[in-house]
Amino acid sequence: INNVTLLGRVGADPQRKGSDEHSIAVFFLATHTNYRYESGEFLQRTEWHRVICFKPGLRESVLNYLKKGQRVHVSGRITYGEVKGEDGAARSTTAIAADDIIFFHSQ
Repeated sequence: INNVTLLGRVGADPQRKGSDEHSIAVFFLATHTNYRYESGEFLQRTEWHRVICFKPGLRESVLNYLKKGQRVHVSGRITYGEVKGEDGAARSTTAIAADDIIFFHSQ
């Protein structure tokens, strides 16, 4: 089973990537984990997730309505791939392919 659920805040406005025929929406989502050490010191760790949207209706909603700082709930699956940089070198990528996104009102 490949299932990912995230609740966090959008780091920047989504971007459209790819060609007109095969475009995707891409945005970054921050999630937080809180730790308390034995000394009582408190630490918050932030993880950044690259979220991609292929589904046409979901992709358009993300591009039209999702904004930086907005809180969202993302359900999807983890994907791995490879892209070539401008220098021609291949690098690995990891992303969350969103199947469903719940938008919360931004405050």
